[in-house]
Amino acid sequence: MESVQIKKINQSLSAAHNDVRIAHILNKYLDEVLITTSFGTTSALLIHMISRIRPDHPIHFINTGYLFPETLQYKDQLIERYGVNIIDHIPDEEKHRITKQDELWKSNPDLCCHYNKVEPLEKLKADHKVWISGLIGYQNSYRSGLEILQQKDDIYRYYPLIDWTPEMVDDYFESLGIPRHPLERFGFDSIGCTHCTQKGEGRDGRWSGSGKTECGLHL
Repeated sequence: MESVQIKKINQSLSAAHNDVRIAHILNKYLDEVLITTSFGTTSALLIHMISRIRPDHPIHFINTGYLFPETLQYKDQLIERYGVNIIDHIPDEEKHRITKQDELWKSNPDLCCHYNKVEPLEKLKADHKVWISGLIGYQNSYRSGLEILQQKDDIYRYYPLIDWTPEMVDDYFESLGIPRHPLERFGFDSIGCTHCTQKGEGRDGRWSGSGKTECGLHL
């Protein structure tokens, strides 16, 4: 797909309803579409949309081994409510053991993320043509510069919620009665692994004080 064609698609999708955005890709690429979720504070938006469009389509979840118990409870709650097809993945056992033994999240958080998140996802990406993720632009400066569709690393990255505002997010949750992540009410706006997540607005609570803003999946 040429860059000019991608630009035209982004222009046409900018005015489209989100269900239309997602259905367009799922209908065109079918089994070549990779959908991922982290069960973070805004993950339920994409999960709810997929449940209405194609509930049996696999949604892949990487359990790093360091997630909050509340995140795993939230996962079970959303699966029960929306009947989505969640496929679990875990890191390489030996590499995960190294991160735990050396407390790698303290000395080299990038490598810790690479072993526990990036490598498991890379194996999945190799078998797909399009990757759908629920990133939202207002979450940080890097994400605010992303388009709905772009090509990188031999895969098309598709972010149907990238241009949503905080008001749109809140309205979607409230109007459809979608449950929130249980830690959100305690001041966690963004939730990842226990060692690298603190309370904070936006993604300020992730890797606080380190200068790191992304785990590496979307870079």
